[in-house]
Amino acid sequence: MIAFVQGPVAALTPGLAVVEVGGVGMAVQCTPTTLATLRLGEPARLATSLVVREDSLTLYGFADDDERATFEVLQAAPGVGPRLAQAMLGVHSPEALRVAVAQGDERALIKVPGIGKAKAAKLLLEYKDKLGAPHGTVPTQHAPVAAAPAPWSEQLHAALVGLGYAPREADEAVAAVTPEAEAQQRTDVGALLKSALRSLSKAR
Repeated sequence: MIAFVQGPVAALTPGLAVVEVGGVGMAVQCTPTTLATLRLGEPARLATSLVVREDSLTLYGFADDDERATFEVLQAAPGVGPRLAQAMLGVHSPEALRVAVAQGDERALIKVPGIGKAKAAKLLLEYKDKLGAPHGTVPTQHAPVAAAPAPWSEQLHAALVGLGYAPREADEAVAAVTPEAEAQQRTDVGALLKSALRSLSKAR
């Protein structure tokens, strides 16, 4: 098992980071939220999980060990797999998922692309005794962030520049998704990054 990779970030693309480890570029599948924390040329450490298939070896990367452990529980459920597990972590933090399962919140899971009402109900039962109890950190995490002056814009701008876009293009993309950000009750940088990338692809 490859528990983590550590080294300078050699490349960033939507959904993928390449981390140089001992002269070898390790391709790591990451959520937009994790990618937003990385910068080209700067050192990074990602907790990882290696998924082995008959025709492929895929390395998934996470911001911390909690995300990796949650991913491994999620993707082990029948009918889920690594792609959907990663999508779940792209929409919800591990703690938010623990809260959703503890409260039987189907609507939280339905927000994940690829999960409908029936599947959400099955997954809530599947994960009930596997994800563990909430740590009680969700409410306290977001209260101080709300008081900060639009930190999402700086994070999003840095992520776009890190992906190779010019600062001017990043400025335009931030402006394009500002109405979406203002409409969100809790700013989701990962979702905004996806929207920004779509606006940039249309502009080109």
